[in-house]
Amino acid sequence: MTVLAGEPSPALAIAEYRADLHVHTVLSPCASRDMLPPQIVAHTLALGLRIIAVTDHNASANARAVQEAAAGTPLTILPGMELQTAEEVHLLCLFATVEQLSAWQAEVDARMPRQENQPDAFGPQVVVDAAGAVVRSERRLLATSVALGLEEAAWMVRERGGLAIPAHVDRPVNSLSAMLGFPPPGLVVDALEISAHTTPEAARRRLPWLTGYPLVQGGDVHHLEGFRASTVFRLAAPTLAEIRLALKGAWGRSCSIIPR
Repeated sequence: MTVLAGEPSPALAIAEYRADLHVHTVLSPCASRDMLPPQIVAHTLALGLRIIAVTDHNASANARAVQEAAAGTPLTILPGMELQTAEEVHLLCLFATVEQLSAWQAEVDARMPRQENQPDAFGPQVVVDAAGAVVRSERRLLATSVALGLEEAAWMVRERGGLAIPAHVDRPVNSLSAMLGFPPPGLVVDALEISAHTTPEAARRRLPWLTGYPLVQGGDVHHLEGFRASTVFRLAAPTLAEIRLALKGAWGRSCSIIPR
């Protein structure tokens, strides 16, 4: 078989990686105070997870700290964000590098309302280092919508090399199904995430339009007991590029959801 330049080699060894692509830290106002980098890393390793994505609400400042906490372990940390679009739909935005995520953060910051967080009402928003020590508090209100529609946001993420995955599409709030009913005609995404409270079969029965989309299952983890280890990727390496191939079912890579 001839392999073109830039294409993955089908001869590479494929291994299974359990993943949860929807994890919050103490930067998200709704996350528990134990969602600190060392605790996240230790807990996920104990569960057998090998890939997680850090996806705080409209924010990304703790992604590098979790990566640093995982250095030297078998755990891969993907830098990401859970964006709240203008329609109040939550969209997972995953990138290969912190630098790509930082560039995306600048786009989000330019479109966020200039509103200050009220910790007593919404919860604290804390930036930490790899050891979990407090660096600063995020003063902007993160639990808000950004002036970007779902279709445009997904396009922008993918144009910047990221993966766009509408979050917990079966939930009654902040989901594609709840806010829009079904995908708008111009929406192009890499997969859909179902919540921890359903199965692929049940989700497709309830939402027939899910058929044809790759599915992942995330924990929307706000506390250490919330992790899911039900999404299994078969990859040659734990990278965003390999996950993209797995979601397409290309070159022997694949993605499946198994019972917890």
